[in-house]
Amino acid sequence: MTPPTQASALVDVEDVRARVDAVLSRHVAQLRVVLAEASSDSDRLADAVAQMLSGGKRLRAAFCYWSWRAHGGQSGGPEADAVIQVGAALELFQAAALFHDDVMDDSDTRRGFPAAHRAFARLHAEQGLTGDAERFGASAAILLGDLTLVGSEQEFAGALVDQPGPRAAKARAVFDLMRTEVTVGQYLDVLAQALPWGDAPEADEVRAREVIRAKAARYSVEHPITLGAALADADERDLAACRALGLPLGEAYQLRDDLLGVFGDPITTGKPSGDDLREGKRTVLAARAVARARAVGDQETVTLLRTRLGDRTLTDTDVTQLADAIKATGAPEDIEALIDQLAGTAFTLIDARSWPDPARSQLVGLAHAAVDRRA
Repeated sequence: MTPPTQASALVDVEDVRARVDAVLSRHVAQLRVVLAEASSDSDRLADAVAQMLSGGKRLRAAFCYWSWRAHGGQSGGPEADAVIQVGAALELFQAAALFHDDVMDDSDTRRGFPAAHRAFARLHAEQGLTGDAERFGASAAILLGDLTLVGSEQEFAGALVDQPGPRAAKARAVFDLMRTEVTVGQYLDVLAQALPWGDAPEADEVRAREVIRAKAARYSVEHPITLGAALADADERDLAACRALGLPLGEAYQLRDDLLGVFGDPITTGKPSGDDLREGKRTVLAARAVARARAVGDQETVTLLRTRLGDRTLTDTDVTQLADAIKATGAPEDIEALIDQLAGTAFTLIDARSWPDPARSQLVGLAHAAVDRRA
C-alpha cells in the first residue's frame, strides 16, 4: 500500500507538481487579466477556477511526464517544459470535467469546499439577486467548465507550437480522443442514472463498467500515459502497450474511488460521508451488492438499496445503515478482488516493458498510488 504522503512525494520528483502548478498559476493570472477587461464582476470566475485548480493529486500530469521519461524524454530543456505544459492542460481538462460533473450529479462539495454551483447559488442569495438562485449557480458552474475547457486547449496548443509535425499530430490525436470519450462517458453516466435499476444487476454492472472506462479510466490513466509516450515519439507498438496497461489500471483507480465514495474518511477524501449514496451513483459496487443480496434471497437489502440509493434526504444515520447493508453483502470484498485483478494485469504488462529507471520506478509507484490510495 502506498500512503498519501508517499504518493505526494512521487509527484514531487523532478519538481513535476511545482512546475505544473507554476503553469496553472500563470494561466489563472492571464485569465484574470482577460476577465478584468470584460468586467470587474467576472473576477469571481477566476477565483473559482483558482480554487478548483488548487486541489488534486496531479497524478494525470505525473503519469504523462514519467511516461515521456520512460520512452526516452530527458529532464530539463524546452521539450520537458512542453510536457509539463501538457500536464497542466490535463489538469485544466479535469477541472472542466469536475465543474460540469458536479452540476450533473447535483453534488454539494468538491475537495472540501462547496461545489461551484452551490457557491454561486449562495452568492445569488447573499446579494439579493433576482431570479432563481439554483439556476444562476448551475449556469455559472457550466460556464466555469467551459472556461477551463478553453484553457485546457490553450495550454495544450501552446505546448505543441514548437514540436515537430508528426509528434504534434500524434499527441493531438490522443488528446482529442480523450476529450471525446469523456464527453460520451458523461452522457452514458447520465443515461445510467435515468434507466430502471436493480432488476438486472448483472446488466447494471456491465453498464457501470462501460461508464467507468469511457468517463474515468481512460482519461485518468490510459490517455496520460499514452500521451507522454507520444510526446517522446514512441512507435505504434509502444503506444498500444501503454493503452493495454493503462486501461485496467485506470479502471482499478475508479473502482477504488467508488469504494472511497461510500466507505472513505471525509477528512481525507474531501467529501462528506455518503455523498455517492445520496447522489445515487450507479456503481459496480452498488450493482454487485444488489446481485449478492438477490442471490441469497435477502429482499430487505434489495429493497433498501433500490429505494434509498439516490435519496437526497438521507440522514447520517441512514447513510450508515445503507453503507452497512452494502458491506454485509460482501460486495466491497468483490470490488477489492476486482481491483487486485485489474491492477495485477497492469503491473504484469508494466513488468514486460523495458523502461529505464528512474522512470520505471516512478510509474510503478504512481500506479500503486492510484489503486492503493485512501483519498
